[in-house]
Amino acid sequence: MIRPLLLAAGVLALAAGCAPQTDVSAPLGSSGAMSRRPVMAEDAALQRVLADPARSADDKSRDQYRHPYEALTFWGLRPGMTILEVGPGAGWWTEILAPYARATGGRFIATGPDISSPTASAAARKARSDFEAKYANAARYGTVNVWGFGATSAPLPEPGSVDFILVARAFHNWARQGEFTDKAMRDFSAALKPGGVLAVEQHRALEGADPKAGTGYVPESYVIQAAERAGLRLDGKSEVNANPKDDRDHPFGVWTLQPVARTSPLGQPDNPAFDRSPYDPIGESD
Repeated sequence: MIRPLLLAAGVLALAAGCAPQTDVSAPLGSSGAMSRRPVMAEDAALQRVLADPARSADDKSRDQYRHPYEALTFWGLRPGMTILEVGPGAGWWTEILAPYARATGGRFIATGPDISSPTASAAARKARSDFEAKYANAARYGTVNVWGFGATSAPLPEPGSVDFILVARAFHNWARQGEFTDKAMRDFSAALKPGGVLAVEQHRALEGADPKAGTGYVPESYVIQAAERAGLRLDGKSEVNANPKDDRDHPFGVWTLQPVARTSPLGQPDNPAFDRSPYDPIGESD
């Protein structure tokens, strides 16, 4: 038996497990979220991590759009969990999740480029090395393990060992890589413990939009259906990151908006004459 997955606007969470499903509906504060899970007590450890002066001012400035406390507590993050962050990029979530795992006796793992093949590119090897070096400070981040992950990688190590997997803003890339989304979902489902949660944060397209359009947006149904094919089920939805100002009609896709704030097509020099006045007030994506 598979427990449900959890979904939030701009963020999704998918869960697997053998415990019987409960039927509890509870509003999550002012986020507009509805969950089948009971509301939990305040997480003081997470609040301390978010307020830590070691988090950069740039990272904290995005909290107003990404609502990390509300999203993480909605998804069901708990002290002591084994946490896997998929494709952490510049590390916005890593700066929260790794210190949280260290402070609460948990474990933090990230996926990096799969460099097990001798044909792995120099760029992939450098990206993996740079990430490992950046998060080598055990006093702040604990021990950060990195698992290779990609379209042709073996299943993630240690099946059935992870409590919480976070995929942040990746499905628009995976949708354009053939069957990679299904492969990834199978890997995540296998890695989760019974009752574990797959949390997804994603730019949200209107239903019926093509997930392969290259705009950066995908419909919720695209992610939910891929999760269900891997044996996961939807547990709840949240509008915590909904943004009604985002009409998704931008000249350079979602990257026209903050934080990328593109002024020209990908690969071209910045255009200082581009008028950003219609886009900056939108904030980040829906």
